Amino acid sequence: MKVLLVYPSYPDTFWSFKHALPFVSKQAAFPPLGLLTIAAMLPEEWQKKLVDMNVTHLSDKDIKWADYVFISGMVVQRKSAKNVIKKCNRLKTPVVVGGPLFTEEPNEFGGVDHFVLNESEVTLPMFLADLEKGTPKPRYTSGQKPDITSTPIPMWDLIDMSKYISMSLQYSRGCPYDCEFCDITVLNGRVPRTKTKEQVLAELETLYQSGWRDNVFIVDDNFIGNKRKLKAEIIPAIARWMVEHRFPFSLFTEATINLADDEVLMEMMAKANFNTVFIGIETPNEASLIECGKSHNRNRDLIAAVKKIQNHGFQVHGGFIIGFDNDPISIFDNQIDFIQKSGIATAMVGLLNAPVGTKLYKRLEKEKRLVESFSGDNLDLSINFVPKMEKQALISGYKRVLNTIYSYKNYYDRIITFIESYRPKGKTKVTLSTFKWSNLRAFFKLIWHVGLKPKEGKRMFWDLLGWTMIKHPGAMFLAVMLSIYGFHFRKVVENYTQLLSTSTTL
Repeated sequence: MKVLLVYPSYPDTFWSFKHALPFVSKQAAFPPLGLLTIAAMLPEEWQKKLVDMNVTHLSDKDIKWADYVFISGMVVQRKSAKNVIKKCNRLKTPVVVGGPLFTEEPNEFGGVDHFVLNESEVTLPMFLADLEKGTPKPRYTSGQKPDITSTPIPMWDLIDMSKYISMSLQYSRGCPYDCEFCDITVLNGRVPRTKTKEQVLAELETLYQSGWRDNVFIVDDNFIGNKRKLKAEIIPAIARWMVEHRFPFSLFTEATINLADDEVLMEMMAKANFNTVFIGIETPNEASLIECGKSHNRNRDLIAAVKKIQNHGFQVHGGFIIGFDNDPISIFDNQIDFIQKSGIATAMVGLLNAPVGTKLYKRLEKEKRLVESFSGDNLDLSINFVPKMEKQALISGYKRVLNTIYSYKNYYDRIITFIESYRPKGKTKVTLSTFKWSNLRAFFKLIWHVGLKPKEGKRMFWDLLGWTMIKHPGAMFLAVMLSIYGFHFRKVVENYTQLLSTSTTL
């Protein structure tokens, strides 16, 4: 059997880092971890190729070569996935699909021969068994949440690692919280299921033996969902491995704000060389936190919590949402004020949408407020429900938030605020000691595109570099990296706000 695994392309969003990639001579931020893992689950004797459309072109020749095309992706990749399916249909190559996009919205897709939905440890063997007998069914589903201690190591040899900013590793699935708008518990459940420390170390070792020496993203939706196991087994094992291998990777992950409540865990993570965490802060409005069930963010000083995490050696990337029923008209100024004071340079602000199957989706469906499908884009101009706030006011306020926080002055001010709170503790933190020739090339590209070429922002950029060199010279690499991020964020915001300004449909 010859199988082509296809990962659809991403639109231009915050998470794509599309405009930052040329600075570091990369084609994509993250590899298609799901498909690489699926490849390892397929029969060893099968021939396998992988096309990541964020890195390379999908040709007719690729599709004609295959007996089957396997497609997986997330909701934000819907449009590209549909185009791939049409291309396969035209060339008469059978299509097998799975992953979050197709599990949440199977009825959105025509032209698919086989849906292998939910978690592949359960449904993929069903499909493979029927395929061997010559009787594959159109759809395979299961509500079972499998033990992931048998999940294989991804087939990293199917991709060119040099094309990516970071490699990825999944340690756990599931989240103990149940936020109304989040589809994680719909897909993966509320009881975190974890791999063993032996699995985690084997995946790190595989990346190391493959020659990788850079960032590794622990992709868990809530890495600290099972803190007891983390502190007793996983983090100490990673830390020992890092020491033995002379700290080849910088690690980053996703967590909840209550990480700030556990100083021991933060210290352990820093020793294991974690240096960045993405945290869903969502909103500073208490009533909106109550509305969406974000209980762990309530009754606390969120800015103080962010500062504490930064003080322990972590850069905080923040997720923010606007459009809750309980958002007052002051929410736009409040979000801007919070983001600036927190020093969260990488602030990803999106309009509230209701993913299929979530508690929010079901509530809005009952209230007859759903109006269109969910795009999955965290910077989308559409809203798939009728908001309580007047829609024009909501869109205009959202546009003002984006233009304000990613203006040159406010963005560079946030970098300074962050650097003043940041206390790096790991062995490969972003300092001048991490110099590579690729860093030098990125720096010269930044000088041209941000420090010399644009009509605006040049002086503020040089002021940032001058301030960093005088006050915190060890953070110069960090200031440069965040300036590259800022270039990307401004481009994304400019593109979307221009689209909004010229659009006649909200």
